[in-house]
Amino acid sequence: MNTSRPVEDALEETAPLLHDHESVKVKKATPLPMGQMSILMLLALAEPITSYCISPFLNQLVSELDITGGDEKKVGYYAGMMQSIFFAMEALFVFQWARLSDHIGRKPVLLVGVGGLCISMICFGLSKTFWGLVISRSIVGMLNGNTGVTKCMIGEITDETNVAQGFAWLPVAWSVGSTVGPLIGGQLAKPHDRWPSVFSHPFWVKYPYFLPCATSAAFSCFTFVVTAIFLKETVRKRRRRDPSSSSEELHEVHGHDEGEDEAPPPLKQLLTRRVVVSISNYAAIALVEIAFLALQPIYLATPIELGGLGLSPPTIGAILAACGMLSGAFQGLFFARLMARLGPKYLVQQGLLAFVPLYMLNVVMSLYAKAYGVTPLVWTLVLLQQVLLVIMDLAFGAVFIYIRSSSVSNRTLGATNGIAQFIASVMRTVGPAASTSLFAASLEHNWLGGYGVYPILLAMTISLFFVTRLLPRDLWPKEEDAHRDD
Repeated sequence: MNTSRPVEDALEETAPLLHDHESVKVKKATPLPMGQMSILMLLALAEPITSYCISPFLNQLVSELDITGGDEKKVGYYAGMMQSIFFAMEALFVFQWARLSDHIGRKPVLLVGVGGLCISMICFGLSKTFWGLVISRSIVGMLNGNTGVTKCMIGEITDETNVAQGFAWLPVAWSVGSTVGPLIGGQLAKPHDRWPSVFSHPFWVKYPYFLPCATSAAFSCFTFVVTAIFLKETVRKRRRRDPSSSSEELHEVHGHDEGEDEAPPPLKQLLTRRVVVSISNYAAIALVEIAFLALQPIYLATPIELGGLGLSPPTIGAILAACGMLSGAFQGLFFARLMARLGPKYLVQQGLLAFVPLYMLNVVMSLYAKAYGVTPLVWTLVLLQQVLLVIMDLAFGAVFIYIRSSSVSNRTLGATNGIAQFIASVMRTVGPAASTSLFAASLEHNWLGGYGVYPILLAMTISLFFVTRLLPRDLWPKEEDAHRDD
């Protein structure tokens, strides 16, 4: 029986060189192509910046639209809907974009996606009605297939010796984006109130949230230009075979295997057990994470007497930004080492379990704030939540590598990541609407004193933990190794 140890192979600098007194030859890590990685990280930054820049002021925006009839308890319903719309539309289109990238290339799909982010944010900032906001969020969901396609390209420009380092940068980029996004939204919203001498034109009074939206749109525009000029395509187009050329001659001329010229296989051939298990774990983590992240800004903004902390948009933006900053630094410094020491399965499991204390801390902070106000102890607990979120983020890097290792070949990476992103988008459609609606319903109907949302979300988290038990301790072995073991 062969023993496959892909985590140690991928992270050879921390892998032991001797096992049972037997010398093990370790491959030298291939340097990451930092030029291409940098462009992919810009693309990975654009989505969280545009997503999170609206979080600090979303509650206030919904209240000002007068769709709640002045009832603060109903804000959660509509705020959750705003966040779910994007993922609902993404779920409908993301697989088609990923599958299309297998045929026409990754670069055109990435350009459409980042262009859609730019257009959507301009529309969002100029919207004055609820349906205007709905349409703008729908646009970006329809056009954005970038998350899955970016992972495909990372998988294609890395090998088994540097894949962990490559995928470690994805959570870092997301963390930096989730740091910058809330800062943009929290600090630049309503500029006419904060800097009246500079933003005195009536335009800024009529469109108080245009500045943060335009700023995030400008970043997407910059990313579009850089991608269009410098990003290299990784999908080789199929070519007609010259009957007079031998396979050896074709290999010598084009420098790659014939398998790369084959059409991607049908969808039903992609859904192997290992792919299904990997994607199921991604879906579980995505559901629990988005449920918490959608709820948290609403919880922080809700008045203390209703079960929140009553914080302002700039303060909420600073908290969310601090979490992103901590996570980015931690991922970049320690993810690869923790993968080698603890293994990917442990990181996935601990990431999911981190939500148990995260939800419980909301109750503790609320009860304490009702009795004593927002004291330094409450701020200490808020910081503890951010630390737990950093630990949770490790799970995403690990599960991305599980999905990559479950794919049959590079020609199926687009479809595999497309399926994964489709399922995750469905979960991220359900998560915000469910958690924020449960929060609003708990307040409106006084379930467990307004805290009924938390036992429900805790039960969901614990039940989903059992999906992680299906993962192998290390990554999935290569197909030929798996067949040989059988």
